[in-house]
Order: sequence, then structure tokens, then C-alpha cells
Amino acid sequence: MQFPDYRPRRLRKNENFRRLVRETIISVGNLVYPLFVVGGKGVKKPIASMPGQFQMSVDNIVKETREAKTAGMPALLLFGIPDKKDEKASGAYAKDGIIQQAIKGIKDTVPEILVITDVCLCEYTSHGHCGIVENGSVLNDASLELLAKTALSQAQAGADMVAPSAMMDGQVAAIREALDENALEDIPIMAYCAKYASAFYGPFREAAESAPQFGDRKAYQMDPANSDEAIREISLDMAEGADIIMVKPALPYLDIIYRAKQEFDLPLAAYNVSGEYSMIKAAAQAGWLDEEKTMFETLTAIKRAGADIIITYWAKEAARLLNK
Repeated sequence: MQFPDYRPRRLRKNENFRRLVRETIISVGNLVYPLFVVGGKGVKKPIASMPGQFQMSVDNIVKETREAKTAGMPALLLFGIPDKKDEKASGAYAKDGIIQQAIKGIKDTVPEILVITDVCLCEYTSHGHCGIVENGSVLNDASLELLAKTALSQAQAGADMVAPSAMMDGQVAAIREALDENALEDIPIMAYCAKYASAFYGPFREAAESAPQFGDRKAYQMDPANSDEAIREISLDMAEGADIIMVKPALPYLDIIYRAKQEFDLPLAAYNVSGEYSMIKAAAQAGWLDEEKTMFETLTAIKRAGADIIITYWAKEAARLLNK
């Protein structure tokens, strides 16, 4: 068809026409809400680099969870900030660790919502790296035991799904084995398969107090220049037992999301990370962008690229607007 017989504008002339033929739909059911848990009571500390986000104590996390459930969100993703850190990340797998406390608090009051837990060591180690460090290097195989121990502890505390993000080779298999050996074979794994060594994580590291104390994470997170490697990483995690695959970050890696969706048939998550959120927040606060419109355009782009699940700090705001 060609102009003048075909006029695409016919189906754009008002909102009802546009809704009728819209190809990509954002639903509250697609969204996962990340939250940061700290010790204490009555704590709701603003995160300076992430306007609208907070470090919260368990009581306030529970309140936030109630609101998330009321808004129709299916799941939360929890990150813990312990009172004390050490080289063995002992707070990550402690029976009374901050995440374990948060899981119990949520499940005691809002049992219907899914609690997903981040499985990493960086928030809990004194050096801020995602695994065990020896002579300035992050040890892969020695870290697997602690990652599996952490995932098991979180699942035993009541987590509905665990999400390993440390980018250690073999982490999914180690966690799957630990869960299965402890009669937790029904707990799914959402694997951070293609997690890039990205500059867009900056605000998160403030929020989670997880910046590395030396060096960087380029030796275990992926090179932003690589695409084929992402496919290999996803294939490995699937073979090890991943139930959901993930690409992180989202916006600079829409091509990876699209490619992963074309090549694999597992549910695909994408993490709309802190830097993506914060730069739009900052531009909106300066009056340079309309935040609401830019937020929805961003989420639509991620969904259009192929993501089934979007982890986003806008989950609460998006849910409020979607439910209007």
C-alpha cells in the first residue's frame, strides 16, 4: 500500500484509535519493585542520588509492601544493607540477617506478594566486591559456596524466588544444587545472566552502600562492547537451571534484550537500573523533561524490545498511573 490510498495517520487521530492498535502494552503485572532494607525502626532515609527512593527499616518496608500489593504489583526485589560488614559477607546468610528479617516481616503481613531476593555479597563484604577476595583478586569457586549459602538462607526465611547477581561462573548451578538438596526444588531462580560492567550503577552503589573499596568489577561483570558473550552467558545459566533470564542494564542494552528474546524461550527480565532512573529524575527536576511521559516511554521501549518483566524504581509511580 502507498499514499494516498494508505494513510497511517488515520489510526493515530485520537487516543481511542491509538489504544485500539497499540502493539506494546505496559501492565502493572509486568513490574518488579526494588527496595533497600536497613536495620532499626522507623527508618526512611532518602537516597540523595535517587529522588523518591529510600533506605527503609523492616517496618517501613512492610508498609511499602502493603501499598505495592494494593497497587497490584506482583513482586518486590529486596537488597539488604547490614549494620556490620566483613570479608566473609556473614550478614548475607545470617539467620537473623537484615534480608531474612525483611522476608519474615513481609510474609507475616502481606504473604500474597512475591518476595525476590538479590543474591550477592557486595553489600555485605567490607571490601565491596561480589565474592571472596584473596591477594586483591575475586575468587570465583570459593565464592560459590557463600552465594549458595546465602540463597539457601533467604529461601529458608521465606523468599519466593532468588536472583543471583554476582556474575560468578557456575553460581546458578551451585544455588540450584543447594536448594534442591534442602527440599526447596520449587524455588525458582531469576539469573542476572547478562550483567554488564556499567557506569549506570552509580546511584545504586550509594543506595546499597556497595561500592568496591579497590579496583572495579570488570573482571567478572561483562564488557559493554560484547553481544555474543551475552548469548553465551544466558545459555550457560539456562543449562545450570535458571527459570528466568535477565539483562542488566536495560536502556543501553535494548539490542541485547531483543536478541535474547529472539534466541531463548524462557521468561526475560530487564533491569531499568538506578542511573537510568536518576538521570531522568534529574532532567525532570531541572524542567528539561516531562517525567511521567519519559518514564512511560522508557518502560515501553524496554517492553517493546522483548522484556516480559521490568525491574524498575518507577514501579510504584507507574502502577499508580496505570491504575487510574
